Amino acid sequence: MTNNQDTIEQPADIRAAGDGPTTNAVADPEKIQEKSSFEDDVSKTSKPKEGVVADTPDGDDNLFGGGKTYRTMGLWDTMLVLATNQVGLGILTLPAILKTLGLVPGIIAIIGLGVVSWYTAYELLQFYRAHPHVVNMVDMARVVGGRPLELIFGVGLLFKVMMTCGSATVTLSIAFNTLSNHSICTVAFAAVGAVCCWVLCLPRTFKFVAQAGLPCTISIIVAVFIVIISLGVAGHPRGEIHGFAKEVVIVGHPTFREGVSACLKVCYAYAGNVGFVSYMAEMKNPSRDFPKALTILQIFSVILYILTAVTIYALSGQAVRSPALGSAPDIPAKVAYAIALPAILSTGMVFGHTAIKYLYVVVLRATNTTHRATENSVRSWGLWVGSATVFWIVAFVLASAIPIFDSILSISSATFVAWFTFGVSGVFWYHRNWQEKFARKNIPLAIVNALLILQALFMNGVGMWASVEGLLDVYRTPGKLEGSFTCADNSIF
Repeated sequence: MTNNQDTIEQPADIRAAGDGPTTNAVADPEKIQEKSSFEDDVSKTSKPKEGVVADTPDGDDNLFGGGKTYRTMGLWDTMLVLATNQVGLGILTLPAILKTLGLVPGIIAIIGLGVVSWYTAYELLQFYRAHPHVVNMVDMARVVGGRPLELIFGVGLLFKVMMTCGSATVTLSIAFNTLSNHSICTVAFAAVGAVCCWVLCLPRTFKFVAQAGLPCTISIIVAVFIVIISLGVAGHPRGEIHGFAKEVVIVGHPTFREGVSACLKVCYAYAGNVGFVSYMAEMKNPSRDFPKALTILQIFSVILYILTAVTIYALSGQAVRSPALGSAPDIPAKVAYAIALPAILSTGMVFGHTAIKYLYVVVLRATNTTHRATENSVRSWGLWVGSATVFWIVAFVLASAIPIFDSILSISSATFVAWFTFGVSGVFWYHRNWQEKFARKNIPLAIVNALLILQALFMNGVGMWASVEGLLDVYRTPGKLEGSFTCADNSIF
């Protein structure tokens, strides 16, 4: 491939690796007036590099391909980083979702959205196989819609990840307040949480995230089982007397707004797609390893989510709380929060790393220094640390402005998860298959992907209305919340 080539040709083995039809990515001459740094990356990083395992035999590669310490993740590492990405804060809302939707509709929502998120993640891999030079989802948007769509996706990615990191910061402040009996101001605890996450984001590769993934994933599982065991032994959730009626509703009767908000929280539990392309960019062989890791992740997640949601809801009934750790009696709840701290921190780490890596690449391209991406120099480290610092300052401000766990999750799902987990995969499918979208073999997938785009639009409109109304209700309720940047105690007790 040369610098002035308008067509990025797929290697033969990559075309064979995909399960669906693919097309060559053809640049639109009206959209590209002059060579950009992004196109520089495509041409410079498409040459074979000594000592690097390229995803394709002819050397199609991304700007991290030149550093031997970057494209290092195999199947095991990918499984761990995916688990760290997905199994975190979202699981803590699921028991309360069953309270709203009812047992059967809630289980259907967890399974159904899990299957949909598996499919949409696999579509990202199909697009990556066709364009192996991309290093994040924003690069994919550039391939589809040029510079304008790249800017929209870039801003969206940053806000989506900031909302997730903000929810991690809020949860950390809840945990610290619970463990310390509100020893200091809540804003100070949120700042401590943000600093801890900032430190964890300083290593520059996802390999570190993968290495931290196993203990973090184990911590949230152990915390959940502590809650389950304590509820079984005590016979009642915190705040309820022994022998209280454990009313379990098979089919709930929520209002329209309550139902939409509950579904948005299920979507949040599968909101990891935004980082998947960034992980592919640091894998040795994403075409081979990512589908296996993804399938294992989704099977594990769905089973764990259902087990957690059903068991805690069955033991707590209508007294179940969100986050779910607060349903346990006082002492077990404190123990559970203490054990869950690594998992809460890992949510900030993995999503924060995704955003910081994006900012890092943007600055490198803006300064035409992408060749320094993998350097171990003062300049590259300074840029990385600076990007991390700016990101976590903004995330902390956001968390303090909306210090409500459920509201952050719902707003994030309605605005950004709608597209980054569901809608964009539909757009990418149509881009790859536009010429053959009405071929007989493609009609079912064309319908599925059109529905994904409609789902994203629905979540944007109705979901945002439901989320904002829910947030306003909290602010309107006397004593429920004292306001933004508050020192008020937000512990579970």
